Amino acid sequence: MCGRFVSPEERALERAFDLGRRDNPNPFARRFNVCPTDTIPFLRLPSNTDRVQLATGRWGLVPHWWKEAKPPKTSFNARLEEAADKPMWRDAFARARCLIPAEGWYEWQAVERIDPATGEIQKARQPYFVRAKDAAIFCFAGVMAYRKDPAGEALRSCAILTAQAEGALADIHDRAPVVLPREAYSAWLDRKITDPARAKALAERRVAPSGFVQWKVRLLVNNAKSDGPELIAPSEDATSAG
Repeated sequence: MCGRFVSPEERALERAFDLGRRDNPNPFARRFNVCPTDTIPFLRLPSNTDRVQLATGRWGLVPHWWKEAKPPKTSFNARLEEAADKPMWRDAFARARCLIPAEGWYEWQAVERIDPATGEIQKARQPYFVRAKDAAIFCFAGVMAYRKDPAGEALRSCAILTAQAEGALADIHDRAPVVLPREAYSAWLDRKITDPARAKALAERRVAPSGFVQWKVRLLVNNAKSDGPELIAPSEDATSAG
């Protein structure tokens, strides 16, 4: 899965994706601990242009047909195996795909630790940071939605696709976000591709586990209010892998 990630600053995204400078007097900053329901940047292809646009929205999809006053729970990840058929994701997967840029993400591995005071074995969760081997910005395969509530308030939202983890990533967690290779970006955003089977085939071209490195980090990331480069620094007992 993907429950926390590192989001690049706005100017870095403009350079990385040749977007041109947005007329934004307060560009968003680099963030080291993005959490579900936060407002995040994503790349989309509007219906009235063929130029990729940088937008922002809620991380946690709220479908256009959603009637409840409160947004759906745990809609920040969409399982690739369910995206074509499950009502929550179906329309967005076919007609409203997006790219969610990141510098890396966190996963938690189930481990056992010995309590130094009692000697008892306790279950714990060890956070890892995962990034591209070349440390470049990459993109998660995402889906998005645009909804207006009964009062007329508009909301953009999005979710990250996940799939079964493979290779070294599977040693940490059984799920992993779908990271697309750069050559698949244009097709993923292409609004003319509405066949769910074609969309799924694109997502299955995800970057292989060998394209990433991962290491243990401190428990600082567990606090949703924590933010800063110290969150991705290797812990003292960390050993790089991948």
